[in-house]
Amino acid sequence: MSMVSCYSMRVAIFNSSSVKSSIGLTGISRNILHHNSKLSSKVLNTSSFKFRKTYFGVKAVLDLKPFATFLESSQFMSKRFISQDVRRSVRARGGEGEVASKLAQLRELMSKEDVDALIIPTDDPHQSEYVAAYYARREFISGFTGTAGTVVVTRDQAFLWTDGRYFLQAEQQLCEGWTLMRAGLPNTPDFPDFLASSLGAGACVGVDPNTLSAQAAEALIDTLEATSVKLKSLNNNLIDLVWGDARPPPPSAPLRAHPLHHAGVSAPQKLGALRAEMAGRGCAALVVSTLDQVAWLFNIRGGDIEFNPVPLCYALVEADRATLYVDDEKVNADVARYLADAGVAVRPYDLKAVQSDMTQGLARAEEGMGVWVGADVSSLAVLQACHNATKEVNKNEKAKSKARSKKTKKGSSTAASQTRFVERVVLTDSTPLADFKAVKNPAELQGMAEAHFRDGAAMASFFNWIERAVVAGEPVTEFGIGEKLIELRGAQEGFSEESFSTIAGSGPNGAVIHYRAEQETCRAVTDKELVLLDSGGQYDCGTTDTTRTFHLGSPSDHQRRCYTRVLQGNIAITTATFPAGTPGFLLDPLARLALWSEGLDYRHGTGHGVGACLNVHEGPHSISPRYNNMTPLRSGMIVSNEPGYYEDGAFGIRIEHLLVVEEKKTPNRFGGVDYLGFRPLTHIPIQSKMMMPELLSPAEVAWIDSYHAQVWEKISPRVEGDVLEWLRKNTQPLKIPFEVQA
Repeated sequence: MSMVSCYSMRVAIFNSSSVKSSIGLTGISRNILHHNSKLSSKVLNTSSFKFRKTYFGVKAVLDLKPFATFLESSQFMSKRFISQDVRRSVRARGGEGEVASKLAQLRELMSKEDVDALIIPTDDPHQSEYVAAYYARREFISGFTGTAGTVVVTRDQAFLWTDGRYFLQAEQQLCEGWTLMRAGLPNTPDFPDFLASSLGAGACVGVDPNTLSAQAAEALIDTLEATSVKLKSLNNNLIDLVWGDARPPPPSAPLRAHPLHHAGVSAPQKLGALRAEMAGRGCAALVVSTLDQVAWLFNIRGGDIEFNPVPLCYALVEADRATLYVDDEKVNADVARYLADAGVAVRPYDLKAVQSDMTQGLARAEEGMGVWVGADVSSLAVLQACHNATKEVNKNEKAKSKARSKKTKKGSSTAASQTRFVERVVLTDSTPLADFKAVKNPAELQGMAEAHFRDGAAMASFFNWIERAVVAGEPVTEFGIGEKLIELRGAQEGFSEESFSTIAGSGPNGAVIHYRAEQETCRAVTDKELVLLDSGGQYDCGTTDTTRTFHLGSPSDHQRRCYTRVLQGNIAITTATFPAGTPGFLLDPLARLALWSEGLDYRHGTGHGVGACLNVHEGPHSISPRYNNMTPLRSGMIVSNEPGYYEDGAFGIRIEHLLVVEEKKTPNRFGGVDYLGFRPLTHIPIQSKMMMPELLSPAEVAWIDSYHAQVWEKISPRVEGDVLEWLRKNTQPLKIPFEVQA
């Protein structure tokens, strides 16, 4: 049975001068057709219109709230990170008196803006997964350092919404005057419902449109308008005004060109493909605000956000030009020359500059040509800029059309057609950039393979070190594991930084999916407990992400049984063969079947996309229970495979490989359809003593032995001495003393 969704929403955003501005927000779907001029006129002139999201030609209403509850604790939906450096830079929040002072200052500003409540999301202006210290506003005002949450401040109360991973942490960090809203629990409303029901008719909710996604704005406005509550788009971020001079400086890492031998396709070639798509959709301009999409499109990299090699920037692509909006000081002479040769102009990092250039570009373009912006990945402010540009051009062109029509002889149909005004519109469904980026070309795949070979050598060195250290009685901590991994990966060619902050959880900490070890409070690593280690690196040629769970002593039979079931799920995904066009959610049960046989499961997705020398998490594809994600897996995509099991207060287990989707040779091709499968990129041994052989099938044993043989072949030439001997020992074929499961 196909699942479909249909949305209908009126939009009325109020700017900071309380003047209604027209902002049309459309459904996020590749199936939406170009809006006709009549509909766009309704959007621009009345600030209201309807949109629908349709799958398979069927329109219906789908309540996704149960999925939202599940995915709020999902490893992949809300895996937002604020780095250790960010935490250190904003943690100096003082005691309760200082927190109360911040709230008092904020409420004074709210009163001046005439807003009854203020929403403070975690997001930056680019809807980034990771947040630079400069944008850690939610943490600054609340003192809560967890990686997911939304703050709402009213005239007399302050609330933090976060999920079950952070209930205890929030209770410890929130001061008096704050209320913890435990998201996902049956009696906890989400913040839009809470605002709609607790504020009276005519009340006003303020938000910085740079921090609210256009998609979230649609749902929020719909909920608020049901009780006659308005959403006000603020010109200034009130948190920044409270923060003042104590706010960390904006990031200023320099840009660098990403070499063609790693990128595989030049920026002009990518721009050509994008412009062909734009022309087919009747668009003269396309705005890109997602940082990894801009970096991929122009073959540039940066360092403005920890763990992600991207700069803070915008991009505007037109039929005859392309512009990168970035701080000038980040562009040295070599990068400026590279961009000029690629046909990319450089302008200051300013959304107003984007709007101005867009307006001028539309005025030059053929009549009726519009603007394309992906509302699924853009902020409300970016969407506003697009509508403001089209509104200004439409106003001018309509006036010119009327002037021409007055000079036209009355009754001349030919002349009338020549003076007819064709309105420009904003197309807001997904741009093709996410799909372009997700399918890796041969050079990117080669670079990703090399990155994983280097990573495999570093991880072999790590496991050799930790086994020897623990046996020798040397002190090893969870925090120390992260530091050691940086050291060992740093010894590999082309390593620049972690791809995310290492998750090293010993014993019960392993059951905390997003555990972050702090030097002052971390747990010692001994031979008595299971250890879950999730880590990755950024190399000049690619990005890695891997998880291994290991025991340095004697694991219990229960732990081994759970581990083996997780491993069986991992193998089931890795060895799957499926027809082209299959979305990832159809494969997700394969990772869970072995666990289900024991009555076990895990509350996160099984796989996410990974960028090539870019963000460790990317879409649009995934492997998860989110069966509203219809994106098919395609040859050349990279996806993680990481089933797990977490026993609260005891231990956690996760086994993760990165996989390349590739075509498979099958004896038949039913219906003429190609069949796909996976090839592992990760080359790190799987601890054999954690396996319970009697649960494994002969095919599973054969796969494990084959995988370890590949690890030995690829990694052994890159290590030596004790590390080589460790690798040899841990890639031997399994010795099964009795018959395995048939």
